[in-house]
Amino acid sequence: MAMSMARYASPALSQSQWPPTLSLLSVSVFPSHLTPLSLPEQQNPNPNSKTYIPSNSSFLRSLFSSSTRYFCNSQEDCKTLNPTALQNPNNSFNSNPNLNRTRTPLEKQFETWIDKLKPGFIPNDVEDALRSQSDPDLALDIFRWTAQQRGYKHNHITYLAMIQIAATGKRFGHVETLIEEVVAGACSGSLPLYNSIIRYCCGRRPLFNRAFDVYKKMVKSPDCKPSLETYTMLLNAILRKFNKLNVSYVYLHAVRSLLKQMKISGVIPDTYALNLIIKAYSKCLDMDGAIRVFREMGLYGCEPNGYSYSYIAKGLCEKGRVNQGLGFYKEMREKSLIPTSSTYMILICSLSMDRRFEEAIETAFDMLSNSMVPDLLTYKTLLEGLCREGKGDEAFEILEELRKKDGSMGEKTYRNLLDGLHFLSHE
Repeated sequence: MAMSMARYASPALSQSQWPPTLSLLSVSVFPSHLTPLSLPEQQNPNPNSKTYIPSNSSFLRSLFSSSTRYFCNSQEDCKTLNPTALQNPNNSFNSNPNLNRTRTPLEKQFETWIDKLKPGFIPNDVEDALRSQSDPDLALDIFRWTAQQRGYKHNHITYLAMIQIAATGKRFGHVETLIEEVVAGACSGSLPLYNSIIRYCCGRRPLFNRAFDVYKKMVKSPDCKPSLETYTMLLNAILRKFNKLNVSYVYLHAVRSLLKQMKISGVIPDTYALNLIIKAYSKCLDMDGAIRVFREMGLYGCEPNGYSYSYIAKGLCEKGRVNQGLGFYKEMREKSLIPTSSTYMILICSLSMDRRFEEAIETAFDMLSNSMVPDLLTYKTLLEGLCREGKGDEAFEILEELRKKDGSMGEKTYRNLLDGLHFLSHE
């Protein structure tokens, strides 16, 4: 500091002759072990006056700039105490190289958008600014900057926009942070915001429980009750957990709770939501519960489709109630509904194991006529079952007919089936 003042030093003035303002600065600016230097010698406009007053204010600005650098501990402090240093980057007293550096395009773009947000902006203005950004990081900077402005607070509109932008830009860490803020009550809720959060959480396995936290928050909310879309997303997420039978029983309780809450809240399910519930019951082999939901579809104005029948028929066959499963299969075929390929194969295998080969063969050809192909296990169960019943010749004939119908049957599959029939016929 003493060196920066040395260029203005002059023996003409002593510290006692300094003006009051500069005397005050000398107390606060100079360290105690340094002796303040005198001011530069200039012509005094008033020769009768014994007090020297600089005629040019540039010196005071330079002195202030130097003093702020002495007190500032960071660049942000200097911005506050010395705004002229930013306005005049060529100032020779600015020793901080960060203040002289060229701004990046992202910083310039950020400042451009900040300038467009006029004083008194509202959440709708911020949403427009956020959705106008192609860079999710820039949008997040604007989102955080606006949150710090006096008299402004983000609402569900801006949080929804920012979550969608961050998710699209794959800024998953920021999305989770924003979700935590919403759950903690950072803004008022809305149905689109909560559903958007649940959709995101259901799509990411570690956030499965967070989706239900948001759902519980919706149930307690007076004006953001869960909608049909909410229940559908949660049911889908639960069904993805049904990978093992013992685990499925645990999650079936959650399905029952959602169905019960749906009825209490007056949400009318559609065919898709009811099919998810039927599928959950069928995977757990609770076929009475599945059939009960199936029969209730008409009460909600829903018509069962191919998936509705397929889940029931497949579950009944897996449960061992093959005759009842065949009845649902025939009923759906009468309505020109087509089962899924897995339903066809389960039904063919179940009928073959029950030695109902005529119905099994008829079902196999029906499957081929609908451009679906049985797998190797299904073929072997049917054909080798015929051989074990002493119908080897019929089995060879059926194999040839199936080969003609099934254009995708490769030579390897055919040879495999043929060798199996030859082996069983010579036992």
